[in-house]
Amino acid sequence: MEIVTTIRREVLTLPAAHLGPDNPLPALRPLDEMHRIEDRDKEDLPRDMARQIGYAPLHSLLPVPVRDGYDRRRAPRPLDALVIENDRLRATVLPALGGRIASLLHKPTGRELLYRNPVFQPANFALNGAWFSGGIEWNIGATGHTTLSCSPVHAARVPAPDGGEMLRLWEWERLRDLPFQVDLWLPDGSDFLHVGVRIRNPHPTPVPTYWWSNIAVPEECRVLAPAEEAYHFGYERRLRRVPVPEYDGVDRTYPPNSTYAADYFYAVPDHRRPWIAALDAGGHGLVQTSTDALRGRKLFVWGRGPGGRSWQRWLTEPGTGGYCEIQAGLARTQLEHVRLEAESEVSWLEAYGPFTARPEGEWHGVLDAAESRLEADLPRADVDTAYAAWRACADTDPGERLATGSGWGALEVLRTGWKLPGTPFDETTLEEEQAPWLHLLRAGSFPEPDGARPPGGTLVARHWRDMLETAPATPLTEYHLGVAQWHAGDRAQAERSWERGLGHTSSAWPALRCLAVADQEAHHPERAADRYAQAFDDLCRQAGDEEGEWTAVTAALGREAIEALLAVGRTADARSVWRRLEPETRARGRFRLTEAALLLAEDRREEARAVFDAGFEVADLREGDEVIGRLWSGLTDEPLPERYDFRMRPTP
Repeated sequence: MEIVTTIRREVLTLPAAHLGPDNPLPALRPLDEMHRIEDRDKEDLPRDMARQIGYAPLHSLLPVPVRDGYDRRRAPRPLDALVIENDRLRATVLPALGGRIASLLHKPTGRELLYRNPVFQPANFALNGAWFSGGIEWNIGATGHTTLSCSPVHAARVPAPDGGEMLRLWEWERLRDLPFQVDLWLPDGSDFLHVGVRIRNPHPTPVPTYWWSNIAVPEECRVLAPAEEAYHFGYERRLRRVPVPEYDGVDRTYPPNSTYAADYFYAVPDHRRPWIAALDAGGHGLVQTSTDALRGRKLFVWGRGPGGRSWQRWLTEPGTGGYCEIQAGLARTQLEHVRLEAESEVSWLEAYGPFTARPEGEWHGVLDAAESRLEADLPRADVDTAYAAWRACADTDPGERLATGSGWGALEVLRTGWKLPGTPFDETTLEEEQAPWLHLLRAGSFPEPDGARPPGGTLVARHWRDMLETAPATPLTEYHLGVAQWHAGDRAQAERSWERGLGHTSSAWPALRCLAVADQEAHHPERAADRYAQAFDDLCRQAGDEEGEWTAVTAALGREAIEALLAVGRTADARSVWRRLEPETRARGRFRLTEAALLLAEDRREEARAVFDAGFEVADLREGDEVIGRLWSGLTDEPLPERYDFRMRPTP
């Protein structure tokens, strides 16, 4: 049989915002994650679900940096893409952006099966900040959008089970220290993209695991899933069991019918085939199904309220159609983490393709007809057979390398000697970020940087912490050791490490900032403000007029210092920090908001109001953050202007 599936490189040119630098300050504060519920809601949940909701929730982003350096100035920019296609489907993949499938085109009809975002606009929705909407994303790590949303992954050609080619994507997930792979396979003549996924735990102890495949589709649709109940989660942080399709007098399977943003986690019975579909008014759309390991199915809606509309405009081009998300995961809800046993793995096969069925009508009749059509288009047994065929190829060594991810997996493989067939983490992928840690691994000491530089990122896993504890106690080593100890929950030791480092270095600001955060967490705001002021003074003396990475450090530390000083009423000191920020930094939307808060604290209300009237955009406004509304209400009793309304829940 002649195999006609092809894989090729392509360049997409899109209006795209600049990602900018990562935040250089370690993420010491507890994770600000919206998807948490009250204990009372756990009482009525199935026992295994309640247990998994309480199992190893993520408390820290470390060692991953926060990504908040992006802006909203879009200009045509090239994006590297990999295209895999047969005579029926064409999938366009972005390896530098988490391996996102940006487009899935059904060639015979010319229909785009996904919501294809016409722009690249990061926003603060990933666990670590930068995330963008559209396509199919692979969420691994912990509750929320993956920290790899805007990061590169490895990619290569791999022989497919039918003799053709697959596109393999793989990376090292740093929050849980787990390698994973995603194999995209288009059998010849198939209308369905097959996606084989494997997560491995090479550690000698169990590790919490999380996975949700997130599919953006046009919101003018009806979403079908084989369930009569769902778990509803809104931004009031309540999890409630509700009927499907109608809840509170409204059919919620039509995304435009909701007012506020919400998740609907469908309670798919164990014996039912897992699948989910989104169909337009004519009955055309996309279906996703899988082997049984991927049991969860979900609908996310933005809602028709002003906040949801604002976010839709924020994430794409004004005037384009909105979108919703249909998703598939390892657990029944995204609040759960699954235990992956020591030296084991979990894998499954997904299938995505065009689907035509009757969307309107009584729910059970619609589902029965849709399931019959799905069984005719792609029998459940065929998915299981394809999974078995793919598993036989999962360990195959990649061929031609098409994209390069990070060097963190290579560092871990060098440390442990782990053999991970199918997902090689070659030493050639090591980069500058890994260099000091490679030196620690091989020489037992943490190297001092050449010249005055920020301290760089910290590794916090137990084995790296042990190495730092036995390394020569230089100021830089003490700084990194303190961050690792803080992550482990040993805050007293962390503070001692930072204080020891202070006594032997001319660069005090990194440790002072860490101690300031420790003071805030211990409810000592005055002492925290003192240390922030000292840290910023020290940073300004050291950074001088240099640009580049110092600009990002000054902006990040300056923002935290101003907030800490305002919290204790030290407006003159906060103003002093503000004046020393670079003009370009002060012009950014986040800092315009900071300026308005500073002016209000100084009782310069008219000038604070003028900041709002002039207009600003906080590029890194966090999902669910109501800071703009709170500041506005401190200025006036007028309704919050639509341009600033990003509220995702009813006003309390």
